[in-house]
Amino acid sequence: MKIELSIVMPCLNEAETLATCIQKANEFLANQSIHGEVIISDNGSTDGSQDIAKKHGAIVVNALHKGYGSALKEGIQAARGVYIIMGDADDSYDFSNLTPYVNELRKGNDLVMGNRFKGGIKKRAMPFLHKYLGNPVLSFIGRLFFKSKIGDFHCGLRGFSKNAFQRMELQTAGMEFASEMIVKASLKGMKIVEVSTILHPDGRTRPPHLNTWQDGWRHLRFLLLYSPSWLFMIPGILFMTVGFILSTILVIGPLHLGKITLGVHTLLYSSATFLVGFQLVLFYGLTKIYTVENNLLPKSKKYDQLFRLLTLEKGLMLALRLL
Repeated sequence: MKIELSIVMPCLNEAETLATCIQKANEFLANQSIHGEVIISDNGSTDGSQDIAKKHGAIVVNALHKGYGSALKEGIQAARGVYIIMGDADDSYDFSNLTPYVNELRKGNDLVMGNRFKGGIKKRAMPFLHKYLGNPVLSFIGRLFFKSKIGDFHCGLRGFSKNAFQRMELQTAGMEFASEMIVKASLKGMKIVEVSTILHPDGRTRPPHLNTWQDGWRHLRFLLLYSPSWLFMIPGILFMTVGFILSTILVIGPLHLGKITLGVHTLLYSSATFLVGFQLVLFYGLTKIYTVENNLLPKSKKYDQLFRLLTLEKGLMLALRLL
């Protein structure tokens, strides 16, 4: 019989909460009469998590490569379900209530994201900085850069089809895996929807694996690198425009602003601003080529058209004329 749903949980020393999560997932599958499986992708636990998972009927996958993203990728690749729901094994998400995810996946959506801000965040479930600064800011940047409507970029409970996961071609190994999934799905034009999700307090007594500043920076760096337009092109065009306009004015003659006179020394800086802007635009081009050719970003029609127009020979002829 074909497996419809695989519930995948990454695991690194989750002995305190793992059994509860597996039991809830199994109860959901049984109550909804879904033919499914629970997969624990273990990332090198030393507290007996593997034995706990096997005892409660879960399939254990030994993820050889370290990192949140690596563990999830290996667990998802081993999954046999048509649909996959991934979630943390710290009992902060209720695996007994996955019906909204399954319903949206059955409708044909590629990625179903949970939104903790719509569903509710229980007291002490999320640190103050994460709730009011980290998540809102990074989610806003993600929506701005990639024209996504997702309100909670970092919700750990999400569902997707196995086919959609393969088309995403995810590369990252760390916590930024969560952002990459939404970015790739958005860039590839996949169907993405949100469902309300409640976040409960972490059921473990030990500190979480998440590092506020380090992992926050990794997410921000990822969003910037995957959006060379915002990182290089837009600032570059702004610098070039300001530098060109000011330089043109100053070449005609000094500019008097009250008691301040902008002359040849200002012209030096405005010219440098133009050159810095031009270099940023070049960085944009190089970054775009690198990310596309290494399958980090999808190739667009404009990309192919541009390289049919801009050839090495045309570039050399233009360079000679400028020289």
